[in-house]
Amino acid sequence: MLNDFWSRLLEHMFQLLNSQYHFSEDYLECISKHTEQLKPFGDVPRKLKAQVNRAFIAARTFVQGLTVGREVANRVAKVNVFPGCRVALTRMMYCPYCRGLPGLRPCQNYCRNVMRGCLANQADLDTEWNLFIDAMLLVADRLQGPFNIEAVIEPIDIKISEAIMIMQDNSMQVSAKVFQGCGQPKPLGVGRSARGIADVFNARFRPYPPEERPTTAAGTSLDRLRVVWRTMQHSVVDIKGKLKESKRFWSNLPDDICTTVKLAEPDEEQCWNSHIQGRYFPEVVKEGLTNQVNNPEVNVDITRPDTFIRQQIMALRVMTNKLKNAYNGNDINFGDSSDEGSTSGSGSGCSDGCTTEFVYVGTEAPVIGADRSDERTAVATGKSLSPAPSLLLVMAVLLLPHVAMQNQRR
Repeated sequence: MLNDFWSRLLEHMFQLLNSQYHFSEDYLECISKHTEQLKPFGDVPRKLKAQVNRAFIAARTFVQGLTVGREVANRVAKVNVFPGCRVALTRMMYCPYCRGLPGLRPCQNYCRNVMRGCLANQADLDTEWNLFIDAMLLVADRLQGPFNIEAVIEPIDIKISEAIMIMQDNSMQVSAKVFQGCGQPKPLGVGRSARGIADVFNARFRPYPPEERPTTAAGTSLDRLRVVWRTMQHSVVDIKGKLKESKRFWSNLPDDICTTVKLAEPDEEQCWNSHIQGRYFPEVVKEGLTNQVNNPEVNVDITRPDTFIRQQIMALRVMTNKLKNAYNGNDINFGDSSDEGSTSGSGSGCSDGCTTEFVYVGTEAPVIGADRSDERTAVATGKSLSPAPSLLLVMAVLLLPHVAMQNQRR
């Protein structure tokens, strides 16, 4: 759009500066094709394009990042529960009933081991998720700082005026280059007087009174854009706070379920330790799939990572790479953005004290096919496979009788 704007402006300005000639549509098209070589407006178009590109790229990529984060969270929330987890959850919640202790809740560390085993694959999201959140926060800082679109749009009228004055000062050189490249134009016919540039400007660029101002004028659109951007700036502040809170979400999820949901008993002496009422002695295993080899409560096959979770890790990795490019002022979807972003004097939009390089550390996780033996068996026997219930649904089913029993005792 900016390229087209400067081409159209060049056509109009060239006619005004050479009003003694007649220019056909083909001639004007020839002028437009040579805009880059002529550089009639000096360095203003390049700098303005770089600034606008960076601002809009950052805003668009930030919104895309929010969408990807939401989609990943929604998808992972529906991951199926494997058999070992169902067995461990059932044992943890129902064995106290068999021992005549229906109101006894599991010990904190016992609950943590069960949940870390059940959510082992989700915990593997954490590294890539944290990199994604860090990238989102860095782009948010750019949106509030050097890539603030309001700061780019506000002086745009002054920049255009500066560009026009540059062309007026260099009109003789520009005209000579055009005549050399596109040919000598035909003079106006006898009897048709050439108007001065001031006369043409006054006739064609008269100011609009407020009541006549067209609703589709650029100024009106920019005013709307400023309102939208100021609203977004306030939203960015709120979103940054929520993004910071979501770091380490997946690795903290097992502990949050045991404590925040009050699933476990905080009193270490008065809790169900998987055998009797008393202290739970086994150590709490670390989060993540590979650490579940030593989990005493959940039988987890660490050789078969969940391919669905690995797909979400890859989605986060791709989005983090886009955010990295947006942070540096580049757009991987546009071939010329890197050139604009790296130009001297306008590359990063930063002062000397600003870091212009985004430090990105990727994590590679082996993708191993998940266990699909049940599906193959079902296909071979002609049986339909009903989807396994989600973790939250299983927990709800297991917890309802427990809560009902407590209420009945009260």
